[in-house]
Order: sequence, then C-alpha cells, then structure tokens
Amino acid sequence: MTPDHDMLWRRCALLGRVLLPLVDLEPWRQARRHENLQAWGIDTAAGERLIEIFAALAAHAAAVDTSLSAAELDDLSLKAVAEAATGKRDYELLAGLPEIIADDRDGHAVNVFRLHIYRGGQYSHRLTQLGTELRHALLVLAERAPIRLPTCGDVFRRAAEVGPCSE
Repeated sequence: MTPDHDMLWRRCALLGRVLLPLVDLEPWRQARRHENLQAWGIDTAAGERLIEIFAALAAHAAAVDTSLSAAELDDLSLKAVAEAATGKRDYELLAGLPEIIADDRDGHAVNVFRLHIYRGGQYSHRLTQLGTELRHALLVLAERAPIRLPTCGDVFRRAAEVGPCSE
C-alpha cells in the first residue's frame, strides 16, 4: 500500500467519525436515529460505529472508483458517497481497502462489517438499514450546505468550525 493510499483511508475514516456529530447538531436527529436502531434490534453504540465505518468505506470506494488521491478527497461530493453507500453491494465497499488498517478501532469495525456481509440474512439486512441511515445523514448535511453540491471538504471544514467532534 502506498503512503497516499493509507492517507486516503485515514481521511475517509475521519469523515466517518465527524459525520454523525455534525448531523446531531440538531439533537432530535440523534433521538430519531436511536429509535430506528432500537426498532431494528441494533445496539445503539454498535450501530453508530457501523454507520461511521460504513461512511468511511463508502467514501473510500467512491474515491478509489474515481482515482482520487488523499489530497483530492475534499473534492468528492457527498452525493457520490451517498450513492456508493446505497448503490454498491456491501462486499464492493471492501474492494481496494488497505490490507492492514493502522487504527485498531477502525480495523475492528471493518471486521465487524465483513462479518455482517459473510453471515448474510438478517445481518446483511442490517447493513441495508444502516446504509439507508447513512444516506439520510449525508442528505441532511447536503441540505444544510450553503452550496449546491457539497463535498467531503465542506464536511471537514464544518467539523473544524464546530470543534471537538473532529477528533
């Protein structure tokens, strides 16, 4: 894996981590998401972590598909990430993923995502539900953006403005 490819994954993982805190600037959205997760029989913390890693995987897949470098990730539209989240098969999101993920927490979450794919059935259905939730979160951020086609860079800038959620 090249250093740029590793950096691309790390930037995608960061996007996943800042996504829900930005959506939750309107607290009722978090409550609604928690209700959905509970109704689907998904533990709230585990479900939110899977949404984060799902966002990272979708952003990574969209970036790899368009041959973007880590520096160019900021130019990737949220629409492209949302389309990858719901338009690609679950296993397609794993294509091109680094073999070794340096961050243990992210590596564990990717492995949980893989297990959901391999187990199929209700686990695969959960990924579909989480993908829908992710797409909704991306659309919420897109609607808030002052520009017509918001990008990943807009999300990073907004996260930096808001503060601690970017950690």
